[in-house]
Amino acid sequence: MKDRKTKLKLKLKRKFEPVMAKYMFTDNRHPERGIMSTILGVISVTALVLAVLFTFREGGEASLKYAAAAFVAAIFSVVGLFLGIKSRFERDIFKLFPNLGIALNLLSIIFIVFILILGLR
Repeated sequence: MKDRKTKLKLKLKRKFEPVMAKYMFTDNRHPERGIMSTILGVISVTALVLAVLFTFREGGEASLKYAAAAFVAAIFSVVGLFLGIKSRFERDIFKLFPNLGIALNLLSIIFIVFILILGLR
């Protein structure tokens, strides 16, 4: 009887081992703060690109609404960067969204600084 059980276990192991190798079993999860950081980064980069595009179409004269959009994008970028860094320190997570959020928000902040430097000249 025992020999029969071991043969069955070996047979099942050989059958299901290739299938189990295709999947990754883990307790990791996508952190909510990282997802929110990515969303804020996408919103701020999009708002800045649209503000610059519409300002260019108006001949370089930035209206107050485009400046307000850039200011809100700057606030979103700072908050998103904070959330991305904070979520990066969580344990047992996938790091895609925190890294993506940090990158997008840093890109947005660098873009804002670049626009401010160009505006001072």
